[in-house]
Amino acid sequence: SKLIISWLVSPGRGSEYAIEFMDDLRCRLDNRVQLTTDGHRAYLEAVEGAFGGDVDYAQLVKLYGTSEDEARRYSPAHCIGARKVPVVGHPNAENISTSYIERHNLTTRMSLRRFTRLTNAFSKKLENHCHALALYFVWYNFCRTHKALGATPAMVAGLAEYPYSLGWIGSLIDARKPAPSPRGPYKSRISN
Repeated sequence: SKLIISWLVSPGRGSEYAIEFMDDLRCRLDNRVQLTTDGHRAYLEAVEGAFGGDVDYAQLVKLYGTSEDEARRYSPAHCIGARKVPVVGHPNAENISTSYIERHNLTTRMSLRRFTRLTNAFSKKLENHCHALALYFVWYNFCRTHKALGATPAMVAGLAEYPYSLGWIGSLIDARKPAPSPRGPYKSRISN
């Protein structure tokens, strides 16, 4: 369905963040799923703690080579291969892939200016970064009609009957705004 069901902004990739993310993911799922992660070790403990044996889990471990070209310093290392490593359950080998999330990462990077590499458009405050992501994910799930689906991810998942508008997102924001408090008395800055 392409539905984004969970996301986490964290300052690092440590095991505590992987555990928090997998716990959140697990509480949002009703059915057994096949899950594929990259080869990051923190996911092994996190997936086991969140799902136990109630998941078909595999890792796609990419193998990278070294680059001799120093001018490519900001480019990622060259991927020379990948290994599919079943971890828990019975994952279908044909579906062990991180291609969908990698493609989604590109879509996010192209849609949100603050994810553009090597620019000054990055988020200066973590709170503002999280707000921007939340707005983007609501728009992505409920407003954006995907060509491959012919609908929004929320429609395909049965969460919406039609695509919502940006005005709908604005109304959600307005509904959560606190009522303005009364202003205090006017204080003159000019002293007598």
